[in-house]
Amino acid sequence: MSLGTGKRKLGRRALLLAAPAAGAGLWAQRRFGRRFMESENLPLAGSEAEKRILAVLDEMAREGRLYASVPVSDGRMLRLLTETANAKSVVEIGTSTGYSGLWFCLALQATGGRLTTFEIDPGRAQMARDHFKKAGVDGMVTLVEGDAHQTTARLKEPIDVAFLDADKDGYVAYLNRLLPLVRPGGLILAHNLDMVPDYVREVTSNPRLDTVLYREGGGLAITLKKR
Repeated sequence: MSLGTGKRKLGRRALLLAAPAAGAGLWAQRRFGRRFMESENLPLAGSEAEKRILAVLDEMAREGRLYASVPVSDGRMLRLLTETANAKSVVEIGTSTGYSGLWFCLALQATGGRLTTFEIDPGRAQMARDHFKKAGVDGMVTLVEGDAHQTTARLKEPIDVAFLDADKDGYVAYLNRLLPLVRPGGLILAHNLDMVPDYVREVTSNPRLDTVLYREGGGLAITLKKR
């Protein structure tokens, strides 16, 4: 997750806007416990490409280069859902420093897909670019800087998986913007579901959608756009 789209977080997460990377990493460790940070929670690498991505994920956590990023359990779920869906096009709202984006890339290197990710903060966007390059996945990522409430208007192609992890009061607006582009049978994933009751009501009351609330880690609303 990220502060970008902007990530205008609510409550204590808003404090991360001014926090240095190391402070954000310590916050994450306190918030999610050792399961966030420990490298043994990462999956075993099945290829050199996977090993390279996992090494950057581990390094980011150990060195505190995280801003309200997803915990490992949620990252693994993002990767699992994306690869299971054989996604070719993933759109992420809220890049932050690229942690969740790298989890998507673990799946996309197998599916041959691409990630388009949106971040409002130039500093975090540059950190994300550096992480993507170090992990060897920069060729499969398009990072768009600016407020995603405006910049997502550029999107025209079908989306297989959309991930919302930005300003919480913007989730419903993002849903309305992206849902027409999500293919039938595609997924909309929304992080920190306990912080977005209006969004949860929206995706659980729409007969065109089917939503499961996954409450491990930071909480994830997993929504299927029905065929």
